[in-house]
Amino acid sequence: MPDLLLELRSEEIPARMQRKAAGDLRKMLTDGLVEAGLTYDAAREYWTPRRLALDIRGLTARSKDIHEEVKGPSTTAPEQAVQGFLRKAGLASVAEAHVHSDPKKGDFYVAHISKPGRAAEAIIAELVPTIIRSFPWPTSMRWGPASAKPGSLRWVRPLQTILCTFGPETEEPVVVDFEIDGIRSGNVTYGHRFMAPGEITVRRFGDYVTKLEAAKVVLDGDRRKEIILADARNLAFANGLDLVEDEGLLEEVSGLVEWPVVLMGEFEQAFLAIPPEVVRLTIRANQKCFVTRPQGDGENLSNRFILTANIEAKDGGKEIAHGNGKVVRARLSDALYFWRTDQGDLPDIGELEASAKKFGLDLKKPLDQRMARLDHLNVTFHAKLGTQGERVERIKRLAEVLAPIVAQSISPLEGEMAGRPEGVASREAPASSVRDTASRPVGPTPSVAFGDISPSRGEITALAGRASVLAKADLTTEAVGEFPELQGAMGRKYALLQGEHPSVAAAIEEHYKPQGPSDRVPTDAVSIAVALADKLDTLVGFWAIDEKPTGSKDPYALRRAALGVVRMLVENGIRLALSSIFDGAAANFKDSGAGQSTDLLAFFHDRLKVYLRDQGARHDLIDAVITPQSDDLLQIVRRVEALGSFLDTEDGKNLLAGTKRAANILAAEEKKKTAIAETVKPALFREDAEKSLFAAVNQAEKQAGEAIQNEDFSAAMLALSVLREPVDSFFERVLVNDEDQAVRANRLALLARIRTATDQVADFSRIAG
Repeated sequence: MPDLLLELRSEEIPARMQRKAAGDLRKMLTDGLVEAGLTYDAAREYWTPRRLALDIRGLTARSKDIHEEVKGPSTTAPEQAVQGFLRKAGLASVAEAHVHSDPKKGDFYVAHISKPGRAAEAIIAELVPTIIRSFPWPTSMRWGPASAKPGSLRWVRPLQTILCTFGPETEEPVVVDFEIDGIRSGNVTYGHRFMAPGEITVRRFGDYVTKLEAAKVVLDGDRRKEIILADARNLAFANGLDLVEDEGLLEEVSGLVEWPVVLMGEFEQAFLAIPPEVVRLTIRANQKCFVTRPQGDGENLSNRFILTANIEAKDGGKEIAHGNGKVVRARLSDALYFWRTDQGDLPDIGELEASAKKFGLDLKKPLDQRMARLDHLNVTFHAKLGTQGERVERIKRLAEVLAPIVAQSISPLEGEMAGRPEGVASREAPASSVRDTASRPVGPTPSVAFGDISPSRGEITALAGRASVLAKADLTTEAVGEFPELQGAMGRKYALLQGEHPSVAAAIEEHYKPQGPSDRVPTDAVSIAVALADKLDTLVGFWAIDEKPTGSKDPYALRRAALGVVRMLVENGIRLALSSIFDGAAANFKDSGAGQSTDLLAFFHDRLKVYLRDQGARHDLIDAVITPQSDDLLQIVRRVEALGSFLDTEDGKNLLAGTKRAANILAAEEKKKTAIAETVKPALFREDAEKSLFAAVNQAEKQAGEAIQNEDFSAAMLALSVLREPVDSFFERVLVNDEDQAVRANRLALLARIRTATDQVADFSRIAG
């Protein structure tokens, strides 16, 4: 079977686009080949900064002949219908059609269409130019004299050559000949721009890869990554250092070089006074280099960095490393200036008194000054949701409401702080498994009354308020202005430098967390309170202005914010009545209307379902437990856990079957409007099985209700388990549809009691099985 080799060589493609572009090329070409009637065994894409390549193996040499019949209208149909059929079938006149007969429908026209197969070379020659012209680059350009003409070729960077060969391994491949905007396909490519820029004549993929390697081009992007990572680790180790690995940077660097050469540069030790995060980002963002740290040191950096060159220099790379070092020093000098400036007084400090008074800020402290400036400048958060200063006020009020509730649910704050080393603000995160929360103690859901929480409820409230006020202050710092991804992290460092409590400093950084399903969840009480307040204010606010996620669009990352709330509540074992929180927070927004809390709660239910399914919970058990009014997410999780454990037992499985049978009978009789007694009358019992079931239902209903009142869902399931045998006996020995109408109505009422008893725990009709 023939193989196809395609290479599109151009000027340097941006590294961030290469992997996706190669995948798009593979998909577009293979889809087009299959649609044209060809098949293939395998296809793999490759990329370097200057080329996209595709290797397709086992491609059929010719598409199959096609013979098909197109059924048309009756021979007596109106002329308009007949002409439409002829156009559809590609016939010039009705004389080219055949007439078929049907005993019921009579005579009708049929077009017998035969399409001869086409050579693969012809299909490829037609398909590739179409793909090139319609290629989905995020950005593209025109170039050269032809760019002035309408419809001229666009590519991400100027396209230079096209290599396209086709043929089996046993024969000499042919060049698939086509031309696009003056670029004619051939069997020639070129090696490394500097080290081997000459022509390379290629036959098929095997010698293509070999000859490129000899010409200092590593075609496989993933192999370039492996080379860079291995060489960087070895070079760091040889110098007594550990490489600080960075997958995103590794992906980018591998897209900047065709022949990776790993070198080491250095900068002055004095720059290590800058926080490691700033040093790393400065070197990463400006020079695309990796940083290193002393072996065994998990926090501090060394003054050596790893760079990846695209050339084997005659001096072993000394001049390249020296040049990179000069640029790194200049950038680190800027970073050092930002770091020192952020710790000094602002030039407009005299204008910040009003804002400082509003938030209770101390203008002797640098971070307080930055918060005052954020408010003073009226920096907009959202056109419909006010300024950042107004948002900080809302977050502070909400955090002070949430803080005591959080403290009640997790370890007491005083106990945490008493034994915590200086600068350590969080305890070990609990396991995130859904089933782990079942063993935690359960109390009633704290009700929330806004405005009645005073600072006297504990130190946590004051700390949460202080952390809320400073949480956004670093947005006006020089360091965050240069590196926005350091927001929060820089705030924490500046807070510790000005003597803030470790929990306040931690909350400034952690209130953005979790930022995704794999990000860690805050576990310190102050951090949790501020993080919840920040996310809940965002969600309630955007619901108030009717800016909700729609379909795949979620520009404000509201799904991520809601999932963060879900994870913080569930994984920290926090009981919270969300409805009252929504109502209280909504009062801060003038556009808030009725029904928004219900809609927002339904949104949280959807996020909780996603979270629980990811944790392995059954979707039907989640649906069985959640009601539109369920606003305590932790309670929902514990109900799901208890229900799942119960249904794993024989009693649970049998009770589910009996309960569903009872529910089905009731549903059928209710649909027929059969009379069902309002209450069960023991006097109408005729069978011992009825009496036993009635007694068991009374016992189970009472005990399950008490257990649920005490939030002990495992005990509630245990109470229901006593129904298993009486329910089985009832259906074995009792005919529900008795001839006596009163007896039948009484027995149906008994079945309704089973449904009522089990509905206290879950809607068993929603459970599969």
